[in-house]
Amino acid sequence: MHVIETQNLYKEYTQKFSKQKVNALNDFTFNVEQGEIFGLLGPNGAGKTTLIKILLAITFPTNGSAKLFGTDVKNHRAKTKVGYLPENHKFPSYLTGEQVLKYYGQLSGMSAGTDMNKRIDEMLGMMNLTQWRNTKIKKYSKGMMQKLGLAQSMLSDPDLIFLDEPTDGVDPIGRKEIRDILAQIKSRGKTIFLNSHLLSEVEMICDRVAILNKGDLIKEGNVDDLTKAENIFAIHTVDALTMDVKQKVLAIDGNAGIGEKEINTEAGIDKLNSIIDSLRSDGVKIQTVNQKTSTLEELFINVIKKDNTN
Repeated sequence: MHVIETQNLYKEYTQKFSKQKVNALNDFTFNVEQGEIFGLLGPNGAGKTTLIKILLAITFPTNGSAKLFGTDVKNHRAKTKVGYLPENHKFPSYLTGEQVLKYYGQLSGMSAGTDMNKRIDEMLGMMNLTQWRNTKIKKYSKGMMQKLGLAQSMLSDPDLIFLDEPTDGVDPIGRKEIRDILAQIKSRGKTIFLNSHLLSEVEMICDRVAILNKGDLIKEGNVDDLTKAENIFAIHTVDALTMDVKQKVLAIDGNAGIGEKEINTEAGIDKLNSIIDSLRSDGVKIQTVNQKTSTLEELFINVIKKDNTN
């Protein structure tokens, strides 16, 4: 059973003044599995917020279906195992960290008493906030606020946690602490669905990602697989390449990039093998042959640009 499942999800809005109809999501289908950290990526206006609102039953799709744990999101039971940390969350500044968690624990239906207090102790410990439990929120740093928000989202021990920009505005040390916390949450079998503009953070923590643009799902998959540049290979040689060898390589792949000791080709496996055979026949010693990789940010920019030109 998928933790999150959408089928042919479609959402249409009517603009307030122009009365024009806008498609926020177009035939959107994807799944999220138990125990993975899934990243939702896209430029502003791509449909990310709309999708999260549908999954949390804040708004409803025009067509299609969305399920959490096999239950339609319109059913209240679908949300009993869900935690949520919104972007730019605010807590009353006059409360202490412990008071905030008690307040939200009671809002979520937890009974005041020993069990809730133990859970609060556990969450404050996980977030390294125990020594700040009696400190008022107005004295918390941005990183501490984000960690307290994570504690709030985890308080009822949910199996699925939605996180909207969890490391936004946090310094590098704080981001590292939050990454470690998310890895710890994942190790407990929890599923994390996060939305972030910090693609380097997403690349370090997420197992899979989906890229949205103008309401369409344009790329989805395992982070490691997606960042492998398709059919782009680099051949490194021990010695400098002669002009004669370079000419033979260009005869096989006229678009090959050739340096002193390096050949880059995007012509596919067959021509890669032909280049290697040619080098060997000329006695060229090959040091390495590597498939090139790109960063998630490079992939994101490339697929968005390509989609926008179509």
